[in-house]
Amino acid sequence: MHFLARYKLQGVENVPKTGAFVLSPNHYSEIDPLVMGVAMWKVGRMPRFLAKASIFKLPFLGMLMRKSGQVPVERAGASRNSDPLAAARQIVKNNLAVVIYPEGSLTRDPGLWPMRGKTGAVRMALEAGIPIVPAAHWGTQLVMPRYGKKISLFPRKTITILFGPPVDLSAFAGRPLDNATLTEATAVLMDAITVLFEDLRGEKAPAERWDPIKNNQKETGRFEQ
Repeated sequence: MHFLARYKLQGVENVPKTGAFVLSPNHYSEIDPLVMGVAMWKVGRMPRFLAKASIFKLPFLGMLMRKSGQVPVERAGASRNSDPLAAARQIVKNNLAVVIYPEGSLTRDPGLWPMRGKTGAVRMALEAGIPIVPAAHWGTQLVMPRYGKKISLFPRKTITILFGPPVDLSAFAGRPLDNATLTEATAVLMDAITVLFEDLRGEKAPAERWDPIKNNQKETGRFEQ
């Protein structure tokens, strides 16, 4: 990964040096978890990921995910024999960092902007009473574009990662963790990630966040652009 790119880290002071927390980055390339893994390693924290179970079946990447103690998540309609959130809560008890992509899949937004989020990240943070740190990165698409099948080796790329301050979820403390509460809290998280991404790109995000359902797209799997 260091051969592929240089890593510029910003906002490192926002990453807790000790204790459990959730890190929630944007997601637009299948190589994103390795990029964020390098970034977390550089700031002195060993990340654990909630990742789709299909990744664990890949010959090389799957082996890395298993050996480094990552947590598989089955997609809708797949086997529910395991409880990934229970496993992740155990990781939290051990004061480790858990990376959860709130979009749940690569963004469908045509401009790679963060799309509508899912509620798993904020649910974990609220249930466990731990911080949730937003993050954004830009440049990964030059190494491996969204749904790309090849990695670009030359020239060496630059990837910038920006960590934001923990999201203030105090307004949701004590409220029942029903769908309305979690959806509202997730929107706050996605706003924080989008602001960081705007900063990296030097652009403004679309006024309305991309929603796959409203655009007649499946929320999982590849799609034609």
